[in-house]
Amino acid sequence: MTAASALVADAVRALAGLPKEGLGEERESRWRGRRIVRVGEAWHLGVLLLTETHALATAEVLRAADPGRRGYTAESARERAERRALALRGGFDEGDVVHVGWSVIDLAVVDAGGASGPLAMVDTVPSVRWSTAGGWMPLEAYLRERAELLRG
Repeated sequence: MTAASALVADAVRALAGLPKEGLGEERESRWRGRRIVRVGEAWHLGVLLLTETHALATAEVLRAADPGRRGYTAESARERAERRALALRGGFDEGDVVHVGWSVIDLAVVDAGGASGPLAMVDTVPSVRWSTAGGWMPLEAYLRERAELLRG
């Protein structure tokens, strides 16, 4: 049995040199107001974000942009535009991909037979649930497939 932590470490080594995307956190201050600031970067592999030191579960993904003056047919579209503007205000460049609301996956728990985020040990095989409705897929195959897609 290969541990989830070993599979993730191998994937990180294989991804070296490939482009990363920004990790952001929402902040609010009296002086600068609300904004989404850069707190790191990671390789985006589907439901996972990998940094040199952590595996993270994805959440909200947006692209930093100026909302401009547009009419919106839906309130959700207006809110999304405001979120993109928060990233721009926080220092991301126009067009940068920003991941917000991500959470750290505890690989030690998965290695011990438990579950953390979208990862779990399923019948002694580290596995990933790649969608809320989807089943489990072996983590090794998932990482290999997603890394190939990232290499393009």
